[in-house]
Amino acid sequence: MGLRLSVLGPVSAWDPQGDPVALKGPRHRAVLARLIVARRRVVPVARLVEDLWAEPPADAVSAVRTFVAALRRALEPDRPPRGRPRLLVTEGPGYALKAAEEDVDAWRFEHAVASAAELPPAEAVSRLTQALGWWRGPAYAGLDEGPWIRTERSRLVELNCQAVERRAAAQLALGAAAQAVPDLDAYVTEHPWREDAWYLLVLALYRSGRQSDALSVVRRARRLLGEQMGIDPGPRLRRLETDVLRQADHLDPGPGGTAAQVWAEATAAYERVVPSYARARLESTAGLMRDLAVTGGGGLEAARRHRVAAVAAAEQLGDAELTARVIGTYDVPAVWTRSDDPEQARWLVDAAERTLRLLPADAHDTARARLLATIAVESRGALPVEQAASGERARAYQAARQGEQLARGLGDGPLLAFALNGVFMQTFQRAGLSPRRDAIGAEIVSLGQRNDLVTYEVLGHLVRLQSRCAVSDLAGAEQHAVAADRLSERYGLPLVGVFTTWYRALRTALTQPLAAADEAYREADIALEGAGMPGLRLGLLPLARLGLHLSHGVAPEEAEADWGPYENWVRPWLLVGAGDTEAARAALRDIAPPPRDLMFEALWCVVGRAATAVGDHGTMRRALRELQPAASELAGAQSGLITFGPVSRYLRELSDGLGAHP
Repeated sequence: MGLRLSVLGPVSAWDPQGDPVALKGPRHRAVLARLIVARRRVVPVARLVEDLWAEPPADAVSAVRTFVAALRRALEPDRPPRGRPRLLVTEGPGYALKAAEEDVDAWRFEHAVASAAELPPAEAVSRLTQALGWWRGPAYAGLDEGPWIRTERSRLVELNCQAVERRAAAQLALGAAAQAVPDLDAYVTEHPWREDAWYLLVLALYRSGRQSDALSVVRRARRLLGEQMGIDPGPRLRRLETDVLRQADHLDPGPGGTAAQVWAEATAAYERVVPSYARARLESTAGLMRDLAVTGGGGLEAARRHRVAAVAAAEQLGDAELTARVIGTYDVPAVWTRSDDPEQARWLVDAAERTLRLLPADAHDTARARLLATIAVESRGALPVEQAASGERARAYQAARQGEQLARGLGDGPLLAFALNGVFMQTFQRAGLSPRRDAIGAEIVSLGQRNDLVTYEVLGHLVRLQSRCAVSDLAGAEQHAVAADRLSERYGLPLVGVFTTWYRALRTALTQPLAAADEAYREADIALEGAGMPGLRLGLLPLARLGLHLSHGVAPEEAEADWGPYENWVRPWLLVGAGDTEAARAALRDIAPPPRDLMFEALWCVVGRAATAVGDHGTMRRALRELQPAASELAGAQSGLITFGPVSRYLRELSDGLGAHP
């Protein structure tokens, strides 16, 4: 926190430690106030003289310079005697205050009011409540009247009125009508000409079940407007009076109003009772982000963004136990093995590792298990062992196993479900492990049912859906898809439908002609729009369509599609299709193995097909070795989304192609 300047009340300043800064007399404060009003622009000395005195003394210019010098000493006490000012600077014919927006309460207030207009109601209430709390009295209190200060005071009063009315409107939108009434009642008494405020008060009273009080307020508004302004209420307020009398349906907050009111009142109470600097707020934020992540694409993106900020804030406090709780609270189930934001995931893994090192080795087993599970989950899509120079893949696998062991030892069902999610993410050491993942999914389903963990029950069903698809058990996969959809509908988990929609496109690909499957995949891709899962969507539709074409023996149509993270392993086959054998052979030379994830077998199949086409026996042998354990599975179907057909077909092609070159 830097130097803070305040004009929403008496003109004041506080140093970075929170101690008041001595600003001397009213003229010094007036100079500072005038520069704040200028909003970082230069105020000529002549204008300062004109604004400070109705009849300037002969030495007015010299006096202004004296005031500025004193202010500089007060505001920048550590500046060397002849050092260049950084805050109150001389520019051309005058002076400018180069404070940051967040350091001046009036500037900060203006920004908060403007930004609140774009926020959802709950966030707007919180933002505006905080901003209104910055007022310590009338703006620029204690300064003499003058045209410049009257104009600025009027502007800030208008902004204050907007803030009060926007907050009340947001409270009504949330169903918190009763909470809005007291502040609105006091507000209209002080500002009787604000007809919008009367409207909001009447509506708030009516929605609080106080119809007679609402009508009484309309009469009060009519009297005060007539006495003080000589006017009658406007048409909007008159229509509201009529609607209140006849109890118009549109005035009722509708279904969910009570729940919204409970939420608004509870969050407002939290804002009042829990200090903004309390560590409990960071833990609450982490929990809120966990719940937000399953509400849809927008919620998932916001949760990712705010989660990192909460962890960073916890680390800054230097409390390892708090940081561990903030990191570990975000136990959102994850079924896709490629991160939506790899850079952020790596940062979170590093934060979890740092926190683990700071925790006592013989304590906090629950926190340690959550940190280990976080490392395992966030390390999804890590490089395979052959490429991981730093051993990151081995570390993620180790973390998954350690987290599971701790959770089992503690007998903590919810913790074990989280740990098993990490184990699932690291169960791709080789191809053909779908039975192992099926067992993990079954245990997660059981844990979810026994511990009322709906999101983990869904995760277990999706894992089992993937595993059933891998072994061509469509009946079993369908049972898990139906179960996941049922839970999604009952508990409001919209992102589940993305995976079940894609599964049904896969089912179509396995049972219907090429054209029908192609159309199903194109429709499934629409379900991914706005889902907030770029790690899933990037390159998925072209890869699905490539699998269709390979399965049906048809040349691919989308050579120039955006293949996203699959580009390196698809490109050789596309070059083969384009007739550029040499370029394909060059692309295969020393090609890196695909990441060990849900697409591992599919990508090795397409690499093997390209290697066979150009006679690259070394790559063919690598593909044969990697795919052999999955000989009885469908390539790519372990994703629950796509298929490249039976792995056995590719193994035969590779074996036949090697022939005399085993």
